[in-house]
Amino acid sequence: MTKTDYNCLVILGPTAAGKTHLGVRLAHAYAGEIISADSRQVYRGLDIGAGKDLEEYRLGDTRIAAHLIDIIDLDQEYNVFDFQQDFYRVFSELRAKKVLPVLVGGTGLYLDSVLLGYEMAKIPENPERRARLQAMTAEELEAELRALKPDLHNVTDLVSQERMIQAIEIALARAENPPPPRPELRPLVLGTRWDREQLRSRIRIRLSQRLDEGLIEEVEALHRQGVSWARLDSLGLEYRFVSNFLTGKLESRDQLNELLAIAISQFARRQRRWFRRMERRGIQIHWVNEASLTEAAQVMQSAFGPPLRNLID
Repeated sequence: MTKTDYNCLVILGPTAAGKTHLGVRLAHAYAGEIISADSRQVYRGLDIGAGKDLEEYRLGDTRIAAHLIDIIDLDQEYNVFDFQQDFYRVFSELRAKKVLPVLVGGTGLYLDSVLLGYEMAKIPENPERRARLQAMTAEELEAELRALKPDLHNVTDLVSQERMIQAIEIALARAENPPPPRPELRPLVLGTRWDREQLRSRIRIRLSQRLDEGLIEEVEALHRQGVSWARLDSLGLEYRFVSNFLTGKLESRDQLNELLAIAISQFARRQRRWFRRMERRGIQIHWVNEASLTEAAQVMQSAFGPPLRNLID
């Protein structure tokens, strides 16, 4: 692509890899606004554990606007379909204002849903239809699915009766309520990467800081406010391990720190695998070593031209 082709910047990378720090500075330099691609930062009340780091969005007297953070309560569920629709809405609003959308995050499924343009539909509850489909044989389900999708290529939709039922429900939902056309996304994708040992060290340092900042107290307060231990566990990593500590499943804060640091490092490794898979699926990622603003600025200048404001490190 030439510099006139791009209409969006994406910054991805594993946890603790400096995505927000880099994204805020590039958004400031190119008159952009951040769109978060983080599956936990959408929830109100998940602050320290979800790593919102809201002060990072301030550069001197300027605050960089951020979207899709603190938009839903914990008694509700938010999924990839919700994210995709919210992203398309915010993206279109920013483009209409001639503001550069800067998508920043590490939730691979959220990133894939917009970068690969997942075809998705919200399935309204229809008990009668579900009962009819569940009464059908596998052969009947396959015939109905192929009638709805003559060009069926995704053979994983045929691996079980439940998958075929879901595929039929999605096809019918799309036919009954066609989704609005997706905005055209032409992204420049930057990825932050670190040596494995450096990233492990960053994870441990950041975890210690968050424990000192009140991570345990945050989880305690959420439970007192009525968030169940099961719900906290479902939020994963920090919220799961701190819940285990508070319910006596972990013996000490030292054990919490050690086991959680290991789990976060394992999560970072899974993220790196996901990003490699994205590259195999055709997404070009320009890797930036150690979240270097200098390296990122060079790629940005080639793609978008000179910055509109001074780069602030």
